[in-house]
Amino acid sequence: MSLTKREIAIEVAKATGITQPEAMAAVQATLDCIAEEMANGGNVELRNFGVFEIKKTKSRVGRNPNKPQDEVIIPERTIVKFRAGKELKARVEKLGK
Repeated sequence: MSLTKREIAIEVAKATGITQPEAMAAVQATLDCIAEEMANGGNVELRNFGVFEIKKTKSRVGRNPNKPQDEVIIPERTIVKFRAGKELKARVEKLGK
């Protein structure tokens, strides 16, 4: 099951009493702000939820699974990493119990 941006906006509208278009605008503005900060190389910390971080992976040698004797250079790249906060981690850990 996946939660969509539209479903988030509907829940925000219900919780705050604003209209769905206003909630969608607020959700989109929040996501735009997060994306802009990350595109500029910054991290985004949302207390009790988690941290979005920019990480650089090193260049490394990989292997072609179809031809294991062939080495392939995997270039350095930038990725987004998410670390869950304490409250989110605790709520997710309850799923396994």
